[in-house]
Amino acid sequence: MRRQGARTLALILCMFSYLLVGAAVFDALESESESSRRRVLERQRDEMKRRYGLSDEDYREVERVALLAEPHRAGRQWKFAGSFYFAITVITTIGYGHAAPGTDAGKVFCMFYAVLGIPLTLVMFQSLGERLNAAVRYLLCRLKATLGFRHTDVSTGNMVLVGFLSCLGTLCVGAAAFSRFEGWTFFHAYYYCFITLTTIGFGDFVALQKKEDLQEKTLYVAFSFMYILLGLTVIGAFLNLVVLRFLTVSAEDGYRDGARGQGRVSVAGWVGSLGRGEDGLSGTGGQSDTPGSKVKMLPLVTELLLLPLV
Repeated sequence: MRRQGARTLALILCMFSYLLVGAAVFDALESESESSRRRVLERQRDEMKRRYGLSDEDYREVERVALLAEPHRAGRQWKFAGSFYFAITVITTIGYGHAAPGTDAGKVFCMFYAVLGIPLTLVMFQSLGERLNAAVRYLLCRLKATLGFRHTDVSTGNMVLVGFLSCLGTLCVGAAAFSRFEGWTFFHAYYYCFITLTTIGFGDFVALQKKEDLQEKTLYVAFSFMYILLGLTVIGAFLNLVVLRFLTVSAEDGYRDGARGQGRVSVAGWVGSLGRGEDGLSGTGGQSDTPGSKVKMLPLVTELLLLPLV
């Protein structure tokens, strides 16, 4: 337990240190640029006031109207295609902010919809990620056998490498497509795909926001929806692998501390078997442990720990 407590404290300190480093870097990169943009905006504001004879109050009214008009620049957001797009951003927690319910009834329904939809979506992507990893593991095993490898076992390192390359390929395919259809640079399209598939969803780049795209470009709309859902599956599968790797180390320490003379148990074995769809634990001597409530609960606890991280 002491080792687990020390590891938890170290993780907390690492997280806050990471936040401090991030804040310092973003401050250095963005602060001066923000000040420069504000100065440019102030000059443009003064020029517009002078050109059109606007008072301060008149200009603030123009700004309010422009902000209210922003969500409507892409046409009707709440027809079926736009509503489906919004529903995806809700249950996947992407939340671009490009559209939001305007009625109280819509806000109430959105909250209830999210309460049920978000856990359902996490479970679905968790399950899809496991199936995808199992399929990749099988294909790699068959490939090794075909190429004449003596050992056809697929290591965690193999899976992580394939997962990383799959994520990279998914992001590049999306970047190529969205740069073509949205007119963005490849870098900005790649940035959009990354922010979307990691469910950060800043909303500074949002697809399907050109006028009437949602109503007129059916194939592009379908591609965008499928890309988001399939991309989240690929990212989720990769995160499963990474989380399982770290979970193996943490769980081995915890289970070792709680063994109390009952024999050493290989947690790496059952964590690895979880990715292969197996159940149970194996001891160091190769004999199966007697099933018990503690053994039965471990895979379930692992599943529950993983759900928020997909």
